[in-house]
Amino acid sequence: MKSKSTRLYFLDAVRAFAILMMLQGHFVDTLLNPLYRDDSYIAYTIWSYFRGITAPTFFTISGLVVLYLMLKANEKGDDSVRIKKGVSRGLMLLVIGYALRIPFLSWLQGKFDTYFLVIDVLQCIGLSLLILIGLYLLCRRNSKILSVVLLTIGCVIFLTEPLYRTLRVDSIPLFFSNYISKANGSIFNIIPWFGYVAFGGYLATIFFRKSQNEYFKVRTVSIFFGVGLVLLFFSTDILHLLYYLTNIQLFEDAANYNYLFLRLGNVFLYFGVFYLLERYMKQSIVTKIGEKTLNIYVVHFIIIYGSFTGIGLKHFWYKSLEPWEAVFGAIAFMIVVCLIVFHIGKTNAFIYNNLRRLLHLVIKPNKHSTEYDDVSGEGEDDDEENEVEDVKN
Repeated sequence: MKSKSTRLYFLDAVRAFAILMMLQGHFVDTLLNPLYRDDSYIAYTIWSYFRGITAPTFFTISGLVVLYLMLKANEKGDDSVRIKKGVSRGLMLLVIGYALRIPFLSWLQGKFDTYFLVIDVLQCIGLSLLILIGLYLLCRRNSKILSVVLLTIGCVIFLTEPLYRTLRVDSIPLFFSNYISKANGSIFNIIPWFGYVAFGGYLATIFFRKSQNEYFKVRTVSIFFGVGLVLLFFSTDILHLLYYLTNIQLFEDAANYNYLFLRLGNVFLYFGVFYLLERYMKQSIVTKIGEKTLNIYVVHFIIIYGSFTGIGLKHFWYKSLEPWEAVFGAIAFMIVVCLIVFHIGKTNAFIYNNLRRLLHLVIKPNKHSTEYDDVSGEGEDDDEENEVEDVKN
């Protein structure tokens, strides 16, 4: 009997949790009075810690979903359409990322600056997808080699973080230097963030090769928890040990500022929890939110930061709210943004579909395929909403 395949609902659940944490995180970070930004407040410390896990989660999921889908398409004998969709999605994220930062009113007044060239999460994810697709094209004939390449890239990027932590590349154009240097205000540089995408891609190769094995889900959940706990509690000690054994200073420097492996440990724990509870989340509002992450990101960015007009919540209440106002405001903000996305989503669909048509002028779509036309419900990390096949429980 043919086994029934379903969507990887746990990825939607993780995305939903992460996007909601991003909404409240940006709201509180932008509007909370600085007087209350003090690590002596336990609530603020907890909030700050969990806020730092959001972006690593999105980047890791990006690599997992995109590469898994390409591997599955290749297994069926034709991955060309999937590759084209991935490339167009990456380019679209780059375009939207820059568009959200363009101060149109200032430009109309003749005021120009380079702030819109600062790299944010969408541009970084977009470029990461393009790089991941390139690596896939190089190694697609052997998924085991691809596994080794991605795992190696992820580890090297994380271990060498001290080497590029304060990197400046003033000799190259700002447009390009912003992708690899924080000197001009960019937050999401391609390094180290592509490292999370690489680890996600590595997970995709494991899901692809092992998904039909008996007890795969049980073993995978156990591995997520085990590796996550090791990274959280022992990765720093392991780096110190490597320095002791090799006398390579880079290991010691990485250990003294070991946030990348710690965040990866948090991501694995998230994956373990949501994969374990997946059966309770199918067809729930949680997974519906997880299918709309790109829409939610765009709407929230416009409301808080005033994209296009320069008038947003930041314009009126920048760093002025009391803690209780920030808490209840963040809850209301999450609800309002989700309602806008679910009930006025056709506007976003119109925008994204037209962007996709523009990109198709350069990248011709497969005329025989219809499953790649809808982008309105896919998330910032390349949600492929009804196309990810689950594994046997």
